[in-house]
This record gives sequence, C-alpha cells and structure tokens, in this order.
Amino acid sequence: MKYKMIVSDLDGTLLDDEKQINDKNIYILNELHKKGIEIVIATGRNYYMAKKLIEPINKLNPVILSNNGSVVRQSHNDKVLNYNYLEPLFFEKIYNEGLKRNLNPFIHVDEYDNGYDIIYEKEEFETEYSGYIKKDYNRARLIKFDPVSTNKILSVCYFDEYNKLSDFGIEMTNQKYYNTIFNRNLGNYALLEFLHLEGCKWYSLRKYAEQRNMRPEDIIALGDDNNDIEMLKNVGMGIAMVNGTEEIKKAAKRISKFDNNNSGVYHELKELFKLK
Repeated sequence: MKYKMIVSDLDGTLLDDEKQINDKNIYILNELHKKGIEIVIATGRNYYMAKKLIEPINKLNPVILSNNGSVVRQSHNDKVLNYNYLEPLFFEKIYNEGLKRNLNPFIHVDEYDNGYDIIYEKEEFETEYSGYIKKDYNRARLIKFDPVSTNKILSVCYFDEYNKLSDFGIEMTNQKYYNTIFNRNLGNYALLEFLHLEGCKWYSLRKYAEQRNMRPEDIIALGDDNNDIEMLKNVGMGIAMVNGTEEIKKAAKRISKFDNNNSGVYHELKELFKLK
C-alpha cells in the first residue's frame, strides 16, 4: 500500500505534554512531505491555536481540520475550504437543557477573521469554565447569549469534572440533531462538545480527501482521544497513541510503541515507510 496522506491529531499525539512538536516528529514529517505525501492536521482546537502550535512545520503548508473538523482551512493563507455550523435552534435546545443542570457552555465560533474564536457569558470565566479560557487568551469575547441568533457555531462546549458531565452527555447523545463528542484524556476533567452532525474529524477528512481524489485507504491517521475514533476506524491505517484512551486503542489498527513525549509519531511513520 502506498499511502498518500498523513493526518495527525495535535494534543497527546504530535505535541508533547509541553505543547511542542519535537525535532524527530518535525524531521519525519519533512521527509515524507519531500516524498510527495500530504500532511494534514486534525484537531479539536480552534484554527488560531492550531496554527500557532504547528509553526515548526509551517513550510509544509498543512491543511488544518480544526474544531473537530467543523471548519477546514489552508494554513498558508487561512482560506476556508469546508465548514459545518451547528444550527442556532439546536444550540437553544442544548443550552436550555444544560441550564437545568446548572451547566453553562462556552461556544467556539468561526470568527477567526474578526479576531475571536470563543464566546462566553459568565464574567468569572476562569472559575465558571474550570480554567479552559485563560486570562491571557485575548481571542475570547464576553457576550450575553441569544441562542436563536447566534451564528457560525462550530461547537457548544462544557468543560468540567467527568462525573458532572457524564449523565448530561449520555442523555443528549441520544438526540439525532447533532454530533456529540466526549473527550476524556484530559486528566481529571472531561470536555463535552456538541457539533453539527457532520462536525466530526472523519466526515471532514473524508470530504477533503475526496476533493483531493484520495481514498480512505490512502490515508494514515494518528490520534489519542475519543474524538479520533471514527477517523482511525475508517482510514487505511489508524494508529492510536499508547498514551491514548482505551476506546481509541480498540478502534485502531495499530498502537504506537512510544508515547507523545517520546516521538511516537516519528517511530510509527519511520517503521511504516521503512525510513532509515
């Protein structure tokens, strides 16, 4: 099998725990890029943060599937290629159900060109959102939510202790109006996200690959958390990081020998492509 595309998650995969891409991972991606293999980033992070984090591989001009595939941009010119926005009426339903449980969300929105990526409505944001929004993050906006008129919604998010979100997540997962992702590889916390039905790394990747005239079997994908499950299950070679969740390991065709702090991406790709 001659693979044509490598798709990598960021946190827990390409990035180490210090949020850096180490030299070995940079080296292997550069070498494969020289061989004509396309490098793609698929992350739950917003586009602004993803672009900052991949600066060491900027010259590869990777396409970024950000917010779990809800928006796809070319990193060299920020051009939007594809997007899937959650409808305001569905946000209204999620929002109201959350309030019944004393849960208040923050929202990732596609406002990169206007200088912000997150909107929230609780002034004590570091406490209310368990530190997800940092004081030094200048791309968040305090806005009183008006659910039916909120536009360009990429994801509605709840970040809290797992046991506070699990029942809400299970109940809402039964709805067929949106995609629900429950990320658990986050220490003592969990991130519950509601997105468009096709707001999923796999749906987004499949659409982009079709535009590039590539088949799923032409793709290698690497990831560590539950938002990577469908992607790893459906590509030609899905690699779960050894530091990943048990769910992602069960979905993968292969588990990395080394974790994200020890160049796991480098070692897997070096072996698969038989590079010295």
